[in-house]
Amino acid sequence: MYCSNCGTQISESTSFCPACGSEIKKAQQAPGSVGLRGFSPRISDPAFSKYVKNSNRWAALISMLLAVAAVTGFYIYGEVSSEMDNPGALYIGFGIASMFLVIALFQILGRKRSTTWDGTVEDKKIKKKTARHDYGDDNVQYEDYLEYSVIIRSDRGKRHAITSRDSDTLYNYYQIGDRVRHHAGLNSYEKYDKTGDKYIPCNACGTLCDISEDTCFRCKCPLLK
Repeated sequence: MYCSNCGTQISESTSFCPACGSEIKKAQQAPGSVGLRGFSPRISDPAFSKYVKNSNRWAALISMLLAVAAVTGFYIYGEVSSEMDNPGALYIGFGIASMFLVIALFQILGRKRSTTWDGTVEDKKIKKKTARHDYGDDNVQYEDYLEYSVIIRSDRGKRHAITSRDSDTLYNYYQIGDRVRHHAGLNSYEKYDKTGDKYIPCNACGTLCDISEDTCFRCKCPLLK
């Protein structure tokens, strides 16, 4: 278990945290909540590694299709348009195609290089922001929105943020002091103590599921509980 004040790992029999001195209050589990406290061993289920592999394959496939479409489209444009000729148009197509491929490559490498680590929810913030949309021909529009952020400090001291636009689902799901684990490959977070929760986000696709379910109804991966 962990101290709710500073996040230090402590034994179940401890009455006071050895790091900050806070009194450890033993929470009473409600009926049906057994097994909802602790990081789930279900993360080792083959369904998760299969999901990551499929995500990488789809990212590569979609990027290649977009790259081919960009090269083909600009080549045709260069042949039929009077505004731009080939090979100039074709070079632009190759440039855009390269951008799609690089984005996919970074996504795949980001999943492979990610690591599993533990941390504590340190803060939650709501900010009012404005997005600027430039549609050309002096047509500029502004859109106001709310950015919800959950700030997590890893045990090594690095801060990470879960952000969402105009959605407070994860903002309300996590509370300051919650212990969480970041899972490599999935780049998602699992809460240590899920007792009292009615819903749980799928650590694969992010779908919000009922806590009573065993698998995500969308991607069929096990729910980490």
